[in-house]
Amino acid sequence: MPRYAGPGTMFRLPSAETAAGLNIAIAGVGLDIGTSNRTGARFGPRQIRNESVMVRPYCMATGAAPFDSFQIADVGDVALNSFDLLKSIDIIENFYDDILGHDAKPASVGGDHTITLPILRAIHKKHGPVAMVHVDAHADINDHQFGEKIAHGTIFRRAIEEGLIDAHKMVQIGLRTTGYSAEDFDWSRQQGARVVTAEECWYKSLAPLMAEVRDTFGGDVPAYLSFDIDGLDPSVAPGTGTPEPGGLMASQGVEIIRGCFGLNLVGCDLVEVSPPYDTSGNTSLLAANLLFEMLCSMPGCKRAD
Repeated sequence: MPRYAGPGTMFRLPSAETAAGLNIAIAGVGLDIGTSNRTGARFGPRQIRNESVMVRPYCMATGAAPFDSFQIADVGDVALNSFDLLKSIDIIENFYDDILGHDAKPASVGGDHTITLPILRAIHKKHGPVAMVHVDAHADINDHQFGEKIAHGTIFRRAIEEGLIDAHKMVQIGLRTTGYSAEDFDWSRQQGARVVTAEECWYKSLAPLMAEVRDTFGGDVPAYLSFDIDGLDPSVAPGTGTPEPGGLMASQGVEIIRGCFGLNLVGCDLVEVSPPYDTSGNTSLLAANLLFEMLCSMPGCKRAD
C-alpha cells in the first residue's frame, strides 16, 4: 500500500504501515487537481494533523471515548500522481481496497471532494450501495465540469449512476449559493435524495433533522458521511477553495455529525480544507475537531448517554 508518512500523526495516534489489526484507519488524501476554483487542498491533511494536537480524547457533551473504544491509527497519506487525476483516482481506490481488506473503517481527510468517488468505489465492493449523509454548499451532481466527467463537482452524480449510493437514503445538507441553472439541485431530488438547503437550516438546531435521517436510514444499512468544510459558513471556515456565504454554523456541523450516531457508519471523510486561505489555522483546527466527532459517532463507540 504505497503511502507518504507525512509529518506527525492525527490526534498524536500511533502510525501504521497498513490497516492490519485496526478498527478505524485514518488516512490523508492530499488531492487537489480535481478542483474547479482555488487549489491548496493538497495541504489539508498535513495542516489538520498539525492542528489536531489540540484535540483531547473525550467528548465532554456525550462522554464518547473513541480511543478507548477502537484500535485506531494513522496510516499516512496516499501516494498520489499529482499530474494525472484519473490515475490518482485508481491509486486511491486501490489504497482503500487495502484498508477495507483488513476490515478497518476508513476515516479520511482531504484533499478535494473528488477523493470521495474512489473511496465509495472501494466501499461498494465490501458493503454494496450505502446510505449517504452529505454536508456541502454544493450538490456536486454536475454531469461534467469543463468537459470532464470526473471532478470535485461531479462525484455524487457518478456515484449514484454507478450504484454506489442508495439515492433514496441520501440527504444533502447545507446546499446554497448561485447556480448554473435554476434546476441545479433538482437532479438529486429526482433520484430520490432529500435536499436540505442552507436557508432551511438558518437559526435552528439540526438535531430534529438528524433524528428524521436516522429513522429514514435505519441502524442496519451501511452508511457513509461525507463532510465538505465549505458546507460551513466562511465566517467559521474560510480556509477552503470554494467558500459560499450563508452557510451552516460550526455548532450545526457538530450536530449533524453527532446525529449520525445510531447509523451504521462504515466510513467518513472531511474534505476541501485549503490551508493557504486561512493562515490562522482555525479552519484546520475545526476540521480536526469535526473528524474527532466522526470517530465518536462510529457504531460501538463508548459514550455516557
